[in-house]
Amino acid sequence: MTRKKKIFAGVILALIFLGGFIGWKLFGPATSTKNGEFFYVKTGSVYADVKKELIQKKYIPNERWFDLATKLLRYKTIKPGRYKISKGMSLIKLVRMLRGGNQSQVTLVITKIRTKEDFARKTGVLFEFDSVQMIRFLNNTDSLKKFGLDSNTVIAGIMPYTYNLNWNSSPDKVFQKIYTAFETFWTKERKVKADSLHLTRIEVSALASIVEEETNKKEDKYKIASTYLNRIRTGMKLQADPTVKFALKNFALKRITGAHLITDSPYNTYLYAGIPPGPICTPSVESIEAVLNAPRTDYLYFVASHKFDGTSVFTSKYNDHMKFARLYQQELTRRMDSASKAKNIKALQ
Repeated sequence: MTRKKKIFAGVILALIFLGGFIGWKLFGPATSTKNGEFFYVKTGSVYADVKKELIQKKYIPNERWFDLATKLLRYKTIKPGRYKISKGMSLIKLVRMLRGGNQSQVTLVITKIRTKEDFARKTGVLFEFDSVQMIRFLNNTDSLKKFGLDSNTVIAGIMPYTYNLNWNSSPDKVFQKIYTAFETFWTKERKVKADSLHLTRIEVSALASIVEEETNKKEDKYKIASTYLNRIRTGMKLQADPTVKFALKNFALKRITGAHLITDSPYNTYLYAGIPPGPICTPSVESIEAVLNAPRTDYLYFVASHKFDGTSVFTSKYNDHMKFARLYQQELTRRMDSASKAKNIKALQ
């Protein structure tokens, strides 16, 4: 082989080696992270911010090869979001993900939420916006007008489901997603049932929220709903203890006393007749169904069973109700005294 051919062969080998090296840097494993970590690109970020954050978080070793990958793929438009970075992800795959805005959505699970503030705190932790921004939205009449809601009724529109949304969604977009589920839930059949009870969808949700707070027993939910509907029909006040707790914002109260019952709040159903101006929690589908499909009964009263088994005792006469109420109060007092004695004994040991 002539000297000229040897030099040419050497150049070819060098180019192959260089091409392989560059290919390895771009397509080989590059990210250094625990598997499944999330990288957050904030709204308003520029390219320099993204690169700086990737290096500071030690997701990539340096900027040289990242810059080359972004130039090759023409990554210019920065898309905010929550991106899942896998261990050993290549720079090409990383840049393609960022360029395409292929973010991993946030899972928002709604179970029971009692107040707007609770909802704001929950979402403020999960999304780019904070709890203050969400509570402003929930208290803004103009924001809620398009949903047919206001600051009192807004909780009615929050259905207890699991939602998947982009991390950089605004409070409006998050609520829009949730409200869509509310609209889907309220089928023509359910609307007809609500009409037959002479209740609006919001009133059904508000009444269902009281049922939700009264019991976890499915069978009792239907009976409790029936009892409250009977009270509404006969003009009685609902006199629901959970509404007093909501008015006081004290959900740990175990015993409602006369001093609590005079709390001046439109949510206090001992003072004000009818259904409260809005739900006192996000009612489950089961509780809403209990209101819509409540059986016809003559119940006007109920009280927790003195057996403390989670069930309630239902009656149609006040004297019978008071008899079971006394049994419950006596047992509650006994249990509270017993717990207090046990605590004192433990403190002395």
